Amino acid sequence: MHQTFTVTDIRTENYRTKTFIFDKPLPGAQPGQYVMAWLPDVGEKPFSIAGADPLALMVVAVGPFSGALHRLNVGDRVWVRGPLGRGFALRGRHHLLVGGGYGVAPLLFLARTGLAAGHSVDVCIGARTAEDVLLAGAFEKEAVSDQRSALSPFIVVRVTTDDGSMGEKGLVTQAVEAAIAAHRPDCVYACGPVPMLTALARLCQEHGLPHQFSWEAHLRCGLGICGSCELDAQTRQAANLPAGWLVCKDGPVHGVEG
Repeated sequence: MHQTFTVTDIRTENYRTKTFIFDKPLPGAQPGQYVMAWLPDVGEKPFSIAGADPLALMVVAVGPFSGALHRLNVGDRVWVRGPLGRGFALRGRHHLLVGGGYGVAPLLFLARTGLAAGHSVDVCIGARTAEDVLLAGAFEKEAVSDQRSALSPFIVVRVTTDDGSMGEKGLVTQAVEAAIAAHRPDCVYACGPVPMLTALARLCQEHGLPHQFSWEAHLRCGLGICGSCELDAQTRQAANLPAGWLVCKDGPVHGVEG
């Protein structure tokens, strides 16, 4: 069943990304879950939940539907079905969040949830260039304390870019190694492209770290009916997932013990 939401604010994040803020909360929504957004005469597509109270969606213009969303103005309406899927579940009190490209979309919501509970958060963001980095400033604004104290939440942000135009030059896994060495997390949470997640899975296994990853696939129905979002065999093996595991219904988040 769809609910109607009205756009109240639009934030430009970079040259192809906007965050849409809506007029009311999405009850029961958790970081890592997603919604199916619908526009009349355009269609329906899935988007990670970037915030729940009020509902926020971060939209990257990569196709006809996201382009139609980008043309919306304050006061326009969007129809939303959800929340759907399995989200992140905070484990322990120190969390390492890893986002690649627009995979950072659900992680600010997760970071805020952890900080509100008095937990500490490290964030590693990877992108191709400085222009592609998303939400680094928003994460930094969430910083509560620069001191590493068990009694005070804090947030540390590390950025890597392929060309070195922002942060450290190289892959985000380098920043993850540094974060683990500086303060071993209780759990690693990640969202991004499959090659990044498979590399992180190997890294977490080497360090014996529990991890929860949000996997990407082509979502069509959001109900586990069409089967279009089953991952290929190679990715399932890397992620330790069984055949028949569907991103839309069984995920998108899958957790692995250390």
